[in-house]
Amino acid sequence: MTNPVINTIVRYMSNTSIDNIQLTRIFKALSNSHRLEIFRQLTGCCVPGTVCEIDSVNSLCIGELGKSLKIAPSTLSHHVKELNHAGLVRLERHGKRVQCSVDPEILQDLAGFFST
Repeated sequence: MTNPVINTIVRYMSNTSIDNIQLTRIFKALSNSHRLEIFRQLTGCCVPGTVCEIDSVNSLCIGELGKSLKIAPSTLSHHVKELNHAGLVRLERHGKRVQCSVDPEILQDLAGFFST
């Protein structure tokens, strides 16, 4: 006798590149309401695979996120770093500028996780 839920889980686990440890990091990062909103807005303003820039005055869409959430730039920076640690966004520093991009592979992995 087989359990369909277990079969689905086993099938999912064998067909995905994302593991339980990474899923735990992702869900922990997104459990904070500010980080969830930042991630949601980043996926809207920064098409996956493109970048948004953060300069010394937090300009462009990242700076707008801080304004719309009414959080300090240092708090915004902390939340973006936590999203990066979870693997949801990529950060690249170029002098005083930091480029932030949504990781398209993670979005695909999460879509696969929720579709099973």
